[in-house]
Amino acid sequence: MRIKRGVISHRKHKKLLESVKGFRMTKHRLVKVAKEAQLHAGAYAYAGRKIKKSDFRKLWITRISAAVKTHGLSYSNFIARLKKANIQIDRKILSNLIQSDPAAFQTIVDKVMGSPLRSNG
Repeated sequence: MRIKRGVISHRKHKKLLESVKGFRMTKHRLVKVAKEAQLHAGAYAYAGRKIKKSDFRKLWITRISAAVKTHGLSYSNFIARLKKANIQIDRKILSNLIQSDPAAFQTIVDKVMGSPLRSNG
């Protein structure tokens, strides 16, 4: 007696087509094309997750830069002074402070402004 794989194939195809719902044209209809589309989508999603990290870092830097400009500092100068003052707050937290707690950010800026950038010793 031969083994028929219709049920298994149908299940796999159904699962695949369910995952590509919303794709355009034949990519959501034809199994061969859908499989290819799903593979590409996965690759783009993986790359996108990596790009997302740098996008957020750029956003944080832009926010910090805009906030410190009002205090007469450049972004690079501010970061250098943070390091010099031994304040270890990352850009994400600084960006959140700017939005949620401006008084706390002001305190950090005041502390940073108090410490000289270079010591001529």
